[in-house]
Amino acid sequence: MKRKTFLRSGLAALSMVAVAALGACSSGGDGGSAGAGETISLGFSQVGAESGWRAANTKSIQESLTAENGFKLSFSDAQQKQENQIQALRSYIAQGVDVLAFSPVVETGWDAVLQEAKNAGIPVILTDRAVDTTDDSLYASFIGSDFVEEGRRAGAWVKENFDGDQLSIVELQGTTGSAPALDRQEGFAEAIEGSDAKIIDSQTGDFTRAGGKKVMEGFLNSHDDIDLVFAHNDDMGLGAIEAIQAAGKKPGDDIKIVTIDAVKDGMQALADGKINYIVECNPMLGEDLAEIAKKVVAGEPVEKRIVVEDAAFTQEQAAEALPNRQY
Repeated sequence: MKRKTFLRSGLAALSMVAVAALGACSSGGDGGSAGAGETISLGFSQVGAESGWRAANTKSIQESLTAENGFKLSFSDAQQKQENQIQALRSYIAQGVDVLAFSPVVETGWDAVLQEAKNAGIPVILTDRAVDTTDDSLYASFIGSDFVEEGRRAGAWVKENFDGDQLSIVELQGTTGSAPALDRQEGFAEAIEGSDAKIIDSQTGDFTRAGGKKVMEGFLNSHDDIDLVFAHNDDMGLGAIEAIQAAGKKPGDDIKIVTIDAVKDGMQALADGKINYIVECNPMLGEDLAEIAKKVVAGEPVEKRIVVEDAAFTQEQAAEALPNRQY
């Protein structure tokens, strides 16, 4: 997978110290202790199955962390509930897995369980979403996209293509309190600042197609001047398409649509002209997770932050990319 990496100031050294400390704790027998060439037990807690993106992300993880690749994977679905995720993580800690990995439902409220993992000598790898903590030593690495940049790129396209237009925008937000929802909202607002494009309404559709449709129906009933929809993911954008069509309007024409993810259904809608622009969020994180897990178990230093490289697509680019699209 193409990716770019960067280190925050001093984090390379911190990672080495954290790994060494984790190794010392593991030698006491509290955490996992896979040696060179041994099977690595990894407990993974997934957000849920709310979207096509999440399904592709789960598939990537399950296909990468196989017995053939040296892993014993324990997998759980949190059904978009933080309490389920914390329960799963504590169960994995009790089992003494070698590595914990998860995609946090929301940003906050993780310090206690992460501290429990640290005390047990079990390194933690964050995938897709970050946590809000003042103690970076509670996790070994974070693999995922730059959500602020995704929102910024979506907003930049809007500003470039509708410069000078009085544009009324409605925003379909992701799960309240989640990193992608907060960051994409921030990046988009930053990009359109100073233009005549204004966000007139913003509500969460919880990253689901049904949620996007329901919220869009409410927007259409409340506003008669909607020019553009900014959806935090493709699935909510696809739900918005259904609502727009049911209202007798033409998506992509009467009301423009910009989304983030670039899963196949979204890309097909883009190629068909129902969506106008998509910023990619690459879900194929499994290979990176396997690589980082092997390194932390071996006591090797790892990048604290791994940023996955994302593309962006117009209608023509989507049509060209679709035949070979993996997700």
